[in-house]
Amino acid sequence: MQRRSARPKEGRAEPSCSFCGRPQSATRRLLPGIDAFICADCAKLAVELLSSSFDPDEPLELPVPERIKEALDEWIVGQERAKKSLSVAVYNHYKRINHRRTGRADLEIEKSNILLVGPTGTGKTLLARTLARFIGVPIAICDATPITEAGYVGEDAETVLSRLIAEAQGDLDRAKIGIVYLDEADKLARRPGPGRDVSGEGAQQALLKITEGSVVDVPLPGKKERVPLDTRDILFIFAGSFEGLSDVVAERLGRKGIGFARSGEEIPREELYRLAQPEDLVKFGMIPELVGRLPVIVALSPLSEDELAEIMVKPKNAIVKQFKRIFGMEGVSLEVTDEAVREIARAAAKRGSGARGLRSIMEDILLETMYRLPSMKDVVKVIVDAEVARGEKEPVMVFCDERRSAI
Repeated sequence: MQRRSARPKEGRAEPSCSFCGRPQSATRRLLPGIDAFICADCAKLAVELLSSSFDPDEPLELPVPERIKEALDEWIVGQERAKKSLSVAVYNHYKRINHRRTGRADLEIEKSNILLVGPTGTGKTLLARTLARFIGVPIAICDATPITEAGYVGEDAETVLSRLIAEAQGDLDRAKIGIVYLDEADKLARRPGPGRDVSGEGAQQALLKITEGSVVDVPLPGKKERVPLDTRDILFIFAGSFEGLSDVVAERLGRKGIGFARSGEEIPREELYRLAQPEDLVKFGMIPELVGRLPVIVALSPLSEDELAEIMVKPKNAIVKQFKRIFGMEGVSLEVTDEAVREIARAAAKRGSGARGLRSIMEDILLETMYRLPSMKDVVKVIVDAEVARGEKEPVMVFCDERRSAI
Protein backbone atom coordinates (compact mmCIF):
# COMPACT_ATOMS: atom_id res chain seq x y z
CA MET A 1 0.00 0.00 0.00
CA GLN A 2 1.36 3.39 -0.94
CA ARG A 3 2.10 5.67 2.02
CA ARG A 4 0.41 9.03 1.93
CA SER A 5 2.78 11.98 2.18
CA ALA A 6 2.33 14.63 4.85
CA ARG A 7 3.83 17.27 2.55
CA PRO A 8 1.28 20.01 1.79
CA LYS A 9 0.12 20.62 -1.75
CA GLU A 10 0.59 23.97 -3.44
CA GLY A 11 -1.71 26.59 -1.97
CA ARG A 12 -2.51 24.59 1.17
CA ALA A 13 -1.47 25.63 4.68
CA GLU A 14 1.58 23.90 6.08
CA PRO A 15 0.53 21.08 8.43
CA SER A 16 1.38 21.42 12.11
CA CYS A 17 1.47 19.23 15.19
CA SER A 18 -2.02 18.90 16.64
CA PHE A 19 -0.55 18.79 20.15
CA CYS A 20 2.10 21.53 20.40
CA GLY A 21 1.07 23.53 17.31
CA ARG A 22 4.54 23.70 15.72
CA PRO A 23 4.57 23.67 11.90
CA GLN A 24 6.24 20.89 9.94
CA SER A 25 9.20 23.12 9.06
CA ALA A 26 9.98 23.60 12.77
CA THR A 27 9.98 19.91 13.73
CA ARG A 28 12.30 17.03 13.03
CA ARG A 29 9.45 14.87 11.76
CA LEU A 30 5.67 15.10 11.52
CA LEU A 31 3.65 11.87 11.62
CA PRO A 32 0.26 11.97 9.86
CA GLY A 33 -2.93 10.50 11.28
CA ILE A 34 -6.61 10.78 10.46
CA ASP A 35 -7.19 14.54 10.30
CA ALA A 36 -4.30 15.12 12.71
CA PHE A 37 -0.51 15.23 12.98
CA ILE A 38 1.94 14.63 15.79
CA CYS A 39 5.59 15.72 15.90
CA ALA A 40 8.42 13.47 17.07
CA ASP A 41 8.88 15.40 20.33
CA CYS A 42 5.22 15.09 21.32
CA ALA A 43 5.21 11.40 20.34
CA LYS A 44 8.22 10.81 22.60
CA LEU A 45 6.52 12.62 25.49
CA ALA A 46 3.34 10.59 24.95
CA VAL A 47 5.30 7.33 25.18
CA GLU A 48 6.95 8.49 28.44
CA LEU A 49 3.62 9.46 29.98
CA LEU A 50 1.81 6.30 28.91
CA SER A 51 4.65 4.08 30.14
CA SER A 52 4.70 5.77 33.53
CA SER A 53 3.46 3.58 36.39
CA PHE A 54 2.09 6.60 38.28
CA ASP A 55 -1.57 6.20 39.28
CA PRO A 56 -3.14 9.28 40.90
CA ASP A 57 -5.61 7.11 42.83
CA GLU A 58 -3.17 4.56 44.21
CA PRO A 59 -1.37 5.12 47.54
CA LEU A 60 2.23 6.25 47.18
CA GLU A 61 5.07 3.95 48.14
CA LEU A 62 6.89 5.79 50.92
CA PRO A 63 10.38 5.19 52.32
CA VAL A 64 10.53 5.57 56.09
CA PRO A 65 12.22 8.67 57.60
CA GLU A 66 15.42 6.75 58.43
CA ARG A 67 15.78 5.69 54.79
CA ILE A 68 15.08 9.24 53.59
CA LYS A 69 17.83 10.57 55.84
CA GLU A 70 20.24 7.91 54.58
CA ALA A 71 19.61 9.17 51.05
CA LEU A 72 20.24 12.74 52.18
CA ASP A 73 23.47 11.65 53.89
CA GLU A 74 24.82 10.48 50.53
CA TRP A 75 24.64 14.03 49.14
CA ILE A 76 24.71 16.42 52.11
CA VAL A 77 27.40 16.70 54.79
CA GLY A 78 26.42 17.75 58.32
CA GLN A 79 23.04 19.36 59.12
CA GLU A 80 21.98 16.25 61.06
CA ARG A 81 19.05 17.86 62.84
CA ALA A 82 17.81 19.52 59.65
CA LYS A 83 17.98 16.24 57.70
CA LYS A 84 15.99 14.43 60.40
CA SER A 85 13.38 17.20 60.55
CA LEU A 86 12.96 17.22 56.79
CA SER A 87 12.79 13.43 56.57
CA VAL A 88 9.96 13.32 59.09
CA ALA A 89 8.13 16.30 57.53
CA VAL A 90 8.26 14.90 53.99
CA TYR A 91 7.26 11.40 55.16
CA ASN A 92 4.26 12.81 57.04
CA HIS A 93 3.27 14.98 54.07
CA TYR A 94 3.01 12.05 51.67
CA LYS A 95 1.52 9.80 54.36
CA ARG A 96 -1.21 12.43 54.64
CA ILE A 97 -1.88 12.08 50.89
CA ASN A 98 -2.15 8.30 51.27
CA HIS A 99 -4.53 8.75 54.19
CA ARG A 100 -6.99 10.59 51.98
CA ARG A 101 -6.51 8.25 49.00
CA THR A 102 -7.49 5.27 51.13
CA GLY A 103 -10.88 6.88 51.63
CA ARG A 104 -10.51 7.68 55.32
CA ALA A 105 -12.35 11.00 55.32
CA ASP A 106 -13.35 10.99 58.98
CA LEU A 107 -10.40 13.23 59.86
CA GLU A 108 -8.80 15.89 57.67
CA ILE A 109 -5.04 16.10 58.24
CA GLU A 110 -3.79 19.58 57.44
CA LYS A 111 -0.79 20.18 55.20
CA SER A 112 2.50 21.15 56.83
CA ASN A 113 4.61 23.28 54.52
CA ILE A 114 8.24 23.86 55.47
CA LEU A 115 10.44 26.89 56.13
CA LEU A 116 14.23 26.44 55.84
CA VAL A 117 16.27 29.08 57.65
CA GLY A 118 20.03 29.29 57.37
CA PRO A 119 23.03 31.14 55.92
CA THR A 120 23.88 30.95 52.24
CA GLY A 121 25.80 27.88 51.12
CA THR A 122 24.51 25.57 53.86
CA GLY A 123 22.68 23.20 51.48
CA LYS A 124 19.06 24.37 51.58
CA THR A 125 18.45 23.98 47.83
CA LEU A 126 20.41 20.73 47.65
CA LEU A 127 18.31 19.27 50.47
CA ALA A 128 15.07 20.03 48.64
CA ARG A 129 16.36 18.80 45.27
CA THR A 130 17.68 15.55 46.79
CA LEU A 131 14.39 14.93 48.60
CA ALA A 132 12.39 15.32 45.39
CA ARG A 133 14.72 13.05 43.43
CA PHE A 134 14.61 10.34 46.09
CA ILE A 135 10.84 10.45 46.60
CA GLY A 136 10.35 10.52 42.81
CA VAL A 137 8.25 13.67 42.49
CA PRO A 138 8.78 16.76 40.32
CA ILE A 139 10.25 19.87 41.92
CA ALA A 140 10.22 23.49 40.80
CA ILE A 141 13.14 25.55 42.12
CA CYS A 142 11.99 29.18 42.06
CA ASP A 143 13.27 32.56 43.21
CA ALA A 144 10.72 34.40 45.34
CA THR A 145 12.07 37.89 44.66
CA PRO A 146 10.40 38.48 41.23
CA ILE A 147 6.94 37.63 42.63
CA THR A 148 4.63 40.61 43.05
CA GLU A 149 1.01 41.23 43.84
CA ALA A 150 -1.28 40.44 40.89
CA GLY A 151 -1.62 43.34 38.46
CA TYR A 152 1.83 44.82 39.06
CA VAL A 153 5.09 44.49 37.15
CA GLY A 154 6.74 41.19 38.03
CA GLU A 155 5.71 37.55 38.18
CA ASP A 156 2.36 36.36 39.47
CA ALA A 157 2.44 33.74 42.21
CA GLU A 158 0.86 31.22 39.82
CA THR A 159 4.04 31.17 37.70
CA VAL A 160 5.70 28.86 40.27
CA LEU A 161 2.93 26.34 39.60
CA SER A 162 3.50 26.69 35.85
CA ARG A 163 7.12 25.72 36.40
CA LEU A 164 6.04 22.72 38.46
CA ILE A 165 3.80 21.57 35.60
CA ALA A 166 6.75 21.97 33.24
CA GLU A 167 8.97 19.88 35.55
CA ALA A 168 6.22 17.24 35.56
CA GLN A 169 6.36 17.28 31.72
CA GLY A 170 2.77 18.46 31.54
CA ASP A 171 1.41 15.65 33.73
CA LEU A 172 -1.04 17.47 36.03
CA ASP A 173 -1.52 14.43 38.28
CA ARG A 174 2.22 14.30 39.00
CA ALA A 175 2.39 18.08 39.45
CA LYS A 176 -0.31 17.85 42.11
CA ILE A 177 2.00 15.87 44.41
CA GLY A 178 5.19 17.78 43.55
CA ILE A 179 7.35 20.17 45.52
CA VAL A 180 7.69 23.93 45.04
CA TYR A 181 10.91 25.34 46.48
CA LEU A 182 10.88 29.12 46.93
CA ASP A 183 14.34 30.53 47.56
CA GLU A 184 15.09 34.00 48.96
CA ALA A 185 11.75 33.98 50.81
CA ASP A 186 13.19 36.33 53.41
CA LYS A 187 13.34 39.04 50.72
CA LEU A 188 9.52 39.08 50.78
CA ALA A 189 9.50 40.63 54.27
CA ARG A 190 7.34 43.74 54.63
CA ARG A 191 9.11 46.97 53.85
CA PRO A 192 8.28 50.03 55.94
CA GLY A 193 7.53 53.24 54.11
CA PRO A 194 4.85 55.01 52.07
CA GLY A 195 3.15 53.37 49.10
CA ARG A 196 1.92 49.87 48.42
CA ASP A 197 4.43 47.11 49.16
CA VAL A 198 3.67 44.99 46.06
CA SER A 199 6.84 42.89 46.14
CA GLY A 200 6.90 42.42 49.91
CA GLU A 201 3.61 42.09 51.73
CA GLY A 202 1.73 42.07 48.41
CA ALA A 203 3.76 39.09 47.19
CA GLN A 204 3.15 37.24 50.46
CA GLN A 205 -0.58 37.80 50.10
CA ALA A 206 -0.43 36.45 46.55
CA LEU A 207 1.26 33.27 47.79
CA LEU A 208 -1.38 32.60 50.44
CA LYS A 209 -3.95 31.09 48.10
CA ILE A 210 -1.61 28.62 46.43
CA THR A 211 0.08 27.46 49.65
CA GLU A 212 -3.05 26.86 51.70
CA GLY A 213 -4.48 24.25 49.35
CA SER A 214 -7.02 25.32 46.78
CA VAL A 215 -7.82 25.01 43.08
CA VAL A 216 -5.86 27.63 41.16
CA ASP A 217 -6.09 28.57 37.47
CA VAL A 218 -2.54 28.14 36.20
CA PRO A 219 -1.15 29.17 32.81
CA LEU A 220 0.34 26.22 30.94
CA PRO A 221 4.05 26.67 30.18
CA GLY A 222 4.51 28.50 26.88
CA LYS A 223 0.78 28.77 26.22
CA LYS A 224 -2.07 31.19 26.88
CA GLU A 225 -4.31 28.34 28.01
CA ARG A 226 -5.00 28.03 31.73
CA VAL A 227 -5.86 24.85 33.62
CA PRO A 228 -7.20 24.28 37.14
CA LEU A 229 -4.59 22.81 39.52
CA ASP A 230 -5.42 21.53 42.99
CA THR A 231 -2.59 22.56 45.36
CA ARG A 232 -3.77 20.61 48.42
CA ASP A 233 -1.03 18.00 48.02
CA ILE A 234 1.77 20.20 46.71
CA LEU A 235 4.51 20.61 49.32
CA PHE A 236 5.83 24.16 49.54
CA ILE A 237 9.31 24.71 50.95
CA PHE A 238 10.20 28.35 51.63
CA ALA A 239 13.88 29.08 52.23
CA GLY A 240 16.10 32.03 53.02
CA SER A 241 19.00 33.28 55.10
CA PHE A 242 16.75 35.54 57.22
CA GLU A 243 19.62 37.78 58.29
CA GLY A 244 18.58 39.57 61.47
CA LEU A 245 16.09 36.95 62.65
CA SER A 246 18.52 35.85 65.36
CA ASP A 247 18.47 39.40 66.74
CA VAL A 248 14.67 39.26 66.89
CA VAL A 249 14.83 35.96 68.79
CA ALA A 250 17.46 37.32 71.16
CA GLU A 251 15.33 40.38 71.89
CA ARG A 252 12.30 38.21 72.64
CA LEU A 253 14.36 36.12 75.05
CA GLY A 254 15.33 39.28 76.88
CA ARG A 255 18.87 39.83 75.63
CA LYS A 256 20.46 42.04 73.00
CA GLY A 257 22.69 40.87 70.18
CA ILE A 258 24.15 37.55 69.18
CA GLY A 259 25.83 35.04 71.48
CA PHE A 260 24.20 36.16 74.71
CA ALA A 261 24.77 34.12 77.87
CA ARG A 262 22.27 31.71 79.35
CA SER A 263 23.17 29.82 82.52
CA GLY A 264 26.72 30.99 82.06
CA GLU A 265 26.97 29.62 78.51
CA GLU A 266 27.12 31.57 75.27
CA ILE A 267 24.35 30.70 72.80
CA PRO A 268 25.56 30.67 69.18
CA ARG A 269 23.64 32.18 66.31
CA GLU A 270 22.47 28.81 64.92
CA GLU A 271 20.75 27.92 68.19
CA LEU A 272 18.91 31.23 68.14
CA TYR A 273 17.58 30.31 64.69
CA ARG A 274 16.36 26.99 66.11
CA LEU A 275 14.58 28.86 68.89
CA ALA A 276 12.65 31.00 66.39
CA GLN A 277 8.89 31.07 66.88
CA PRO A 278 6.12 32.22 64.51
CA GLU A 279 5.91 35.52 66.38
CA ASP A 280 9.60 36.17 65.57
CA LEU A 281 8.96 35.64 61.86
CA VAL A 282 6.03 38.06 62.02
CA LYS A 283 8.22 40.68 63.67
CA PHE A 284 10.86 40.03 60.99
CA GLY A 285 8.32 41.04 58.34
CA MET A 286 6.39 37.93 57.31
CA ILE A 287 2.61 38.23 57.47
CA PRO A 288 0.88 36.07 60.13
CA GLU A 289 -1.33 34.27 57.60
CA LEU A 290 1.66 33.00 55.61
CA VAL A 291 3.63 32.08 58.73
CA GLY A 292 0.66 29.99 59.81
CA ARG A 293 0.97 27.98 56.60
CA LEU A 294 4.63 27.17 57.35
CA PRO A 295 4.38 25.19 60.60
CA VAL A 296 7.62 23.24 60.13
CA ILE A 297 10.61 25.52 60.75
CA VAL A 298 14.00 23.91 60.05
CA ALA A 299 17.19 25.78 60.96
CA LEU A 300 20.46 25.01 59.17
CA SER A 301 23.80 25.68 60.83
CA PRO A 302 26.81 27.43 59.28
CA LEU A 303 29.27 24.86 57.96
CA SER A 304 32.45 24.30 59.95
CA GLU A 305 35.88 24.00 58.35
CA ASP A 306 35.82 20.22 58.90
CA GLU A 307 32.42 19.95 57.21
CA LEU A 308 33.60 22.03 54.26
CA ALA A 309 36.58 19.70 53.87
CA GLU A 310 34.20 16.71 53.87
CA ILE A 311 32.01 18.36 51.25
CA MET A 312 35.06 18.58 49.00
CA VAL A 313 35.49 14.79 48.84
CA LYS A 314 32.68 12.81 50.50
CA PRO A 315 29.26 13.32 48.79
CA LYS A 316 28.28 11.50 45.62
CA ASN A 317 28.72 14.71 43.66
CA ALA A 318 31.71 16.00 45.67
CA ILE A 319 33.54 18.91 44.06
CA VAL A 320 36.85 17.04 43.77
CA LYS A 321 35.05 14.13 42.10
CA GLN A 322 33.49 16.51 39.59
CA PHE A 323 36.81 18.09 38.66
CA LYS A 324 38.43 14.67 38.38
CA ARG A 325 35.76 13.71 35.87
CA ILE A 326 36.31 16.93 33.90
CA PHE A 327 40.06 16.32 33.72
CA GLY A 328 39.44 12.66 32.89
CA MET A 329 37.63 13.75 29.74
CA GLU A 330 40.99 15.12 28.58
CA GLY A 331 42.72 11.85 29.46
CA VAL A 332 44.40 13.46 32.46
CA SER A 333 44.15 12.41 36.10
CA LEU A 334 43.74 15.03 38.83
CA GLU A 335 45.17 14.66 42.33
CA VAL A 336 44.09 17.00 45.13
CA THR A 337 46.05 16.24 48.31
CA ASP A 338 44.43 16.11 51.75
CA GLU A 339 46.44 19.17 52.74
CA ALA A 340 45.10 21.08 49.73
CA VAL A 341 41.53 20.12 50.63
CA ARG A 342 42.09 21.49 54.12
CA GLU A 343 43.54 24.76 52.78
CA ILE A 344 40.61 25.23 50.39
CA ALA A 345 38.11 24.54 53.18
CA ARG A 346 39.88 27.06 55.40
CA ALA A 347 39.72 29.72 52.68
CA ALA A 348 36.02 29.06 52.05
CA ALA A 349 35.28 29.32 55.78
CA LYS A 350 36.99 32.74 55.88
CA ARG A 351 34.91 33.93 52.93
CA GLY A 352 31.72 32.98 54.76
CA SER A 353 30.05 31.76 51.56
CA GLY A 354 29.65 28.17 52.67
CA ALA A 355 29.85 25.29 50.22
CA ARG A 356 29.41 27.62 47.26
CA GLY A 357 32.79 29.16 47.98
CA LEU A 358 34.53 25.81 47.56
CA ARG A 359 33.78 25.54 43.86
CA SER A 360 34.70 29.16 43.27
CA ILE A 361 38.11 28.59 44.85
CA MET A 362 38.70 25.41 42.82
CA GLU A 363 37.76 27.22 39.63
CA ASP A 364 40.26 29.98 40.42
CA ILE A 365 43.04 27.49 41.22
CA LEU A 366 42.55 25.46 38.04
CA LEU A 367 41.56 28.19 35.58
CA GLU A 368 44.91 28.56 33.83
CA THR A 369 45.44 24.80 33.79
CA MET A 370 42.01 24.13 32.27
CA TYR A 371 42.68 26.86 29.70
CA ARG A 372 45.97 25.34 28.49
CA LEU A 373 45.40 21.63 29.01
CA PRO A 374 43.24 20.87 25.92
CA SER A 375 46.07 22.14 23.69
CA MET A 376 48.72 19.98 25.37
CA LYS A 377 49.15 16.35 24.31
CA ASP A 378 51.72 14.87 26.72
CA VAL A 379 50.22 15.68 30.15
CA VAL A 380 49.06 12.66 32.15
CA LYS A 381 48.44 14.15 35.60
CA VAL A 382 47.80 17.45 37.40
CA ILE A 383 48.56 17.83 41.12
CA VAL A 384 47.04 20.38 43.51
CA ASP A 385 48.90 20.45 46.84
CA ALA A 386 48.80 22.81 49.81
CA GLU A 387 51.14 25.35 48.20
CA VAL A 388 48.95 25.47 45.11
CA ALA A 389 45.83 25.87 47.27
CA ARG A 390 47.44 28.81 49.09
CA GLY A 391 48.28 30.48 45.77
CA GLU A 392 52.03 30.14 46.28
CA LYS A 393 52.53 28.28 42.99
CA GLU A 394 50.61 26.99 39.99
CA PRO A 395 49.25 23.41 39.75
CA VAL A 396 51.90 20.83 38.94
CA MET A 397 51.74 18.95 35.64
CA VAL A 398 53.15 15.47 35.21
CA PHE A 399 54.18 14.62 31.65
CA CYS A 400 54.26 11.20 30.03
CA ASP A 401 58.09 11.17 30.18
CA GLU A 402 57.78 11.57 33.98
CA ARG A 403 59.11 15.11 33.97
CA ARG A 404 57.32 17.42 36.41
CA SER A 405 56.86 21.12 35.84
CA ALA A 406 54.85 23.85 37.49
CA ILE A 407 52.88 25.84 34.93
